[in-house]
This record gives sequence, C-alpha cells and structure tokens, in this order.
Amino acid sequence: MGGTAYFIVEKDSTGSPANLLIDAPANDPALLQFIADRGGVRHWAITHRGASGAAKSLQAAWQCDVLVQEQEAYLLPGLPQLVTYQDHHAFGSHSEILWTPGYSPGSACVYLAQHGGVLFTGRHLLPNREGQLQPLRFSKTFHWPRQLRQVERLQTRFTADILAYACPAANTGFLRGQRLVQAAYPQLQAIDTAQLKDHPVLL
Repeated sequence: MGGTAYFIVEKDSTGSPANLLIDAPANDPALLQFIADRGGVRHWAITHRGASGAAKSLQAAWQCDVLVQEQEAYLLPGLPQLVTYQDHHAFGSHSEILWTPGYSPGSACVYLAQHGGVLFTGRHLLPNREGQLQPLRFSKTFHWPRQLRQVERLQTRFTADILAYACPAANTGFLRGQRLVQAAYPQLQAIDTAQLKDHPVLL
C-alpha cells in the first residue's frame, strides 16, 4: 500500500501485553489475527495524516489508546481512547512520540529507548534513492522550512549512545532488502539542512 507499519511486542511490569503499533497496517483478517494472537495493541501511534485511514474499525477491534498530534485529531472524530499531545508524549515504559511538523501539520516520530535507540521516522525522514536517510520534499509537503527545522532539532536531541536505528514509514524499497536504517545517528548528523533549503519538489 506504499507505506510501512511497525508492531512492537512488549510486556508491562505485570507481564501483561503492552504492544505498540506504529502507523496503520492493511486491514487484512490474517494480519489482524496475527496481532490478536500476540496480545493485541495497547498503544497505537499515528505519525502522519496518511496513516489514519482505517483507524475507527481497527481501534474498535483492539480497544487501544490512539496517539495523534492535536492538529490532526480532527481526522479521527468521535474515536474513543484518543490521546492527543502538543509537543511530545511519553507512553509505555520506553516510548515517546515527538511532534515533528513539516510533512504534515501533525507529523511525528516515535522513539523507542531500547536496542540502542530506535527512531520510527514516519514520513519526516525517509530513505532516498541511495538508501540514505533524508527529509524529502513532496508536492503535498505542508511546510518545508519547518520540516528542516525539525530535522535540526532531532540532530541536537540525539547522541550516538542513544540512537542506533531508524525505521521509516515509506520508501523502504530503497533500503535494498534491509528492514531498517542502520547507523542512524551518523546518517541523521550528515543531513545538511542549509543545502536542502532550496531542494526541488519531488512528484
């Protein structure tokens, strides 16, 4: 469907399932059963407006919290257990969602402080044709200068000790068989936002 969702299997301090879903998988019975067999979903983080398509039916099946930045909450009217946030929101024992506007008004990244640190970049940072993590400017990009400022914010937020991997929500074919971006911290630091300021729009 042109996008990638992530399902993280976790348990809370009592041993109960505390699974995290990032973005929306296909509304497929076999896939939904796969998730149900592993304890369902407790937290569902939506990183951009394009990932909220089947939210109502999926949330009804899982009865989970749905985390969305407040500017895009209007896309999910009447959804129960909707958790909105302004700048960031910590949830679970190792997870935080960060507002990174630019691609869309409520675009966000999810940080998991395990395995050396994993940043789920949504559509904020994607692999380019060379497989390098970059902000990409599309015709539907909401605000390019703001997106670049958010890249700079991530560059100052993370260090090599707490960011090992990145998992983008699209363009994963450019990773050429890899399931994630390795060496995410040096790739993040290598992004030259000044050079990208006048980057042409991609169709």
